[in-house]
Amino acid sequence: MKLRWAWLALTGVVVAVITQPALAQWSPTRAIRFIVPYSTGTATDTISRAVAQKLSESLGQQVIVDNLPGANGIVGTEVVAKAPKDGHTLGMIAANHVVTPALYRKLPYDTIRDFTPVTILGAVPFVLVVHPSVPARSVKELIALAKARPGQLLYASAGNGSPPHLAGELLKTMAGIDIVHVPYKGLAPGLTDAIAGQVSLIFPAISAALPQAKAGKLRAFAVTSLKRSTAAPELPTMDESGLKGYEVYSWIGIMGPSGLPKEVVSRLHAEGTRIIKLPDISQRFGALGIDIIGTGPDEFARIMQADLVKFGKIVRASGAKID
Repeated sequence: MKLRWAWLALTGVVVAVITQPALAQWSPTRAIRFIVPYSTGTATDTISRAVAQKLSESLGQQVIVDNLPGANGIVGTEVVAKAPKDGHTLGMIAANHVVTPALYRKLPYDTIRDFTPVTILGAVPFVLVVHPSVPARSVKELIALAKARPGQLLYASAGNGSPPHLAGELLKTMAGIDIVHVPYKGLAPGLTDAIAGQVSLIFPAISAALPQAKAGKLRAFAVTSLKRSTAAPELPTMDESGLKGYEVYSWIGIMGPSGLPKEVVSRLHAEGTRIIKLPDISQRFGALGIDIIGTGPDEFARIMQADLVKFGKIVRASGAKID
């Protein structure tokens, strides 16, 4: 994973250098609408507001963050898909963008064809945490416990198709265990029940997991990324814990409608990858447990296509549906 992200970061730098001469070819002529198809306070919203402020300064036009939550992000994402192809309406999209096709019979857009990927700014890993009453001290021991008690351990999620749900289903599949999914309407109520011991385990984002683990309310076992998190380097990965190749994370990136002109993509990509390397932004991301990425547009497109297949298989195997 370290080599993968290092290569992606290098790819972003190379593309930025190559496209430098094109930067002067496009500048916004009015305010930019930055659509976030999720609620305020989420990691995507936090990244959007930090980046929007810096973009406003460098582009010379106000970048306005517009939260349009609803239907697992579909409401706001549809607005991005149908926006004018001039760079003045963009979306800050998270990885559940490639999960929704497996959850819904029909979407008002094509997940791949109707969008122009610009860059993945960051990635959010999750953490496997259990209630202290669970008689296990590691991922290996938790798997052994689950095999000894099939169908008895409950795991909470933020809803069908959410990253915590995908993380739990991938654990079930790779470890060959029977744990029961309990979907909640958002992470907060699921985390509350995990702390209360109503469910045995949950996979919250690292920023939500660490405070509870440090307070002794939950026990943290491992992170779901392929590399250790700088926010909690003492925690092993699920891969290191015996589940080779285990990886669930939520990337967060800038996308526009399909057909976004190359000069617009080049400018936005260069600005975005520059901004996430600024000391104040990188420090803020690090404090939230967000890994800085900065892919090129082509690499972003490849990741979306691969995750569409990977996460689609997990959701379909779980049988989860929303409509």
